[in-house]
Amino acid sequence: MTTSTQAETLKHWIAGPHDGGAESTQPITNSATGEVCAFVPMSVEAVDAAVRTGAEAYPAWADTPLGARAEVMFGFRRLMKESKAELAAIVTREHGKVLADAEAEVQRGLEVADYACGLAELLKGEISTQVSRGVDSYSMRRPLGVVAGITPFNFPVMVPMWMVPVALAAGNAFVLKPSEQDPSASVMIAELFDRAGLPPGVLSVVHGGRESVDALLEHPEVAAISFVGSTPVARHVYELGTRHGKRVQALGGAKNHAVVLPDADLDLTADGLVSAGFGSAGQRCMAVSVAVLVGGVGKELIPKLRERMAALEVNDGTEPGADMGPLVSEAHLERVRGYVEAGVKEGADLLVDGRDISVPGRPEGHFIGPSLFGGVEPGMSIYDEEIFGPVLVLVERDSYPDALELLRANPYGNGAAIFTRDGGAARRFEYEAPAGMVGINVPIPVPMAYHSFGGWKDSLIGDLHVHGPEGFRFYTRGKVVTRRWPDPSQRGVNLGFPTA
Repeated sequence: MTTSTQAETLKHWIAGPHDGGAESTQPITNSATGEVCAFVPMSVEAVDAAVRTGAEAYPAWADTPLGARAEVMFGFRRLMKESKAELAAIVTREHGKVLADAEAEVQRGLEVADYACGLAELLKGEISTQVSRGVDSYSMRRPLGVVAGITPFNFPVMVPMWMVPVALAAGNAFVLKPSEQDPSASVMIAELFDRAGLPPGVLSVVHGGRESVDALLEHPEVAAISFVGSTPVARHVYELGTRHGKRVQALGGAKNHAVVLPDADLDLTADGLVSAGFGSAGQRCMAVSVAVLVGGVGKELIPKLRERMAALEVNDGTEPGADMGPLVSEAHLERVRGYVEAGVKEGADLLVDGRDISVPGRPEGHFIGPSLFGGVEPGMSIYDEEIFGPVLVLVERDSYPDALELLRANPYGNGAAIFTRDGGAARRFEYEAPAGMVGINVPIPVPMAYHSFGGWKDSLIGDLHVHGPEGFRFYTRGKVVTRRWPDPSQRGVNLGFPTA
């Protein structure tokens, strides 16, 4: 690992660039070269400053008319659209995913900003007139105050965008703690909001590790926490946050299964499995990591998978023609290599081995090629655990009920897909698959911004999903008003419980 002579230390964003005081730093590496491209500050002091600044800015922002809030959102949307290429380049440099994938990530984040621009419609309450004589009752949604988001490395634009525009549109102040592995995009998002006219202090970005996370979870002025990451950390976030009286949504890990029935279009299926298994080098919580091959369909499908895998170009994400970039860090590279080695030791059949790949001119890059295992069964680590790398495992089952039982027994329930031409089987799978998001011949069923994203079982610790309608519910709380104006005919003491 080498250090660029131009590597600078990032600043926090608290009503503008903020030093945060004396603090240690951690390197941010260019995933394709291994070169240090920046340093990120690692201290807790900035958390309290950000929360208190947000608490001061919140009342005026919450009282800002809906039209004025929407104007900020539309301005941010325009600036983000103009900055797509710059944001994507930042993602590719620090994360490693290829530019086309990074641009698609920015677009999916932009779609949430589009949705948040409709805040006036989304925050409307309801009214019932004459619930009793001369009495009306109506409901409203009110912001929570200062809320916070803790986001992972794998989508440094899209996941913050699941949270920030929705929370701000609802009238909250927001503190974002991005991954320390690729935080620069989050700072740029804050800068764009500032340029769009968001009042200073309403959105802050603080850097750091676990200590900063715990400081947010324990801070008395933080009302709610949104989190996306691994299930063990999601449990920690949920338990510590709720212990301190906060509303928490904590999205955890995944082991997404795709069931392939014998009647499936196998060319479409092979395209989908390779795309979903190896896009972003498998560093997606919605990546397909298990394909369940039903009724001997593997005999025809496996050669198609191998053919497509052999054609993938693994390279620096900035290079034309690159299909798959590096992993985010050297430590993660070693972790994924370890899973491939474990799969071999546990008796799985390594059909394609991606460990020996070499990328010319990038000897220090965090590269590993796509790997494919056959003969995999529950109990093997490559089946049971989330690898978060370009490793696709194949499990064979005799029938649809046998395949469904695999999904039911798995502790995760983020996404599930089925490949079939049978409408009846597809409809049955929609109802029976124990997952929060289901795809029918769609391997990565990530919802659009106007639906909400979230899993079941160990993939979601909490109740409400992110963005979409459930996102607005999470960042607001209901209030019901019962109203009567003075009327002489309604006077008199009545100690009974009010009824119609």
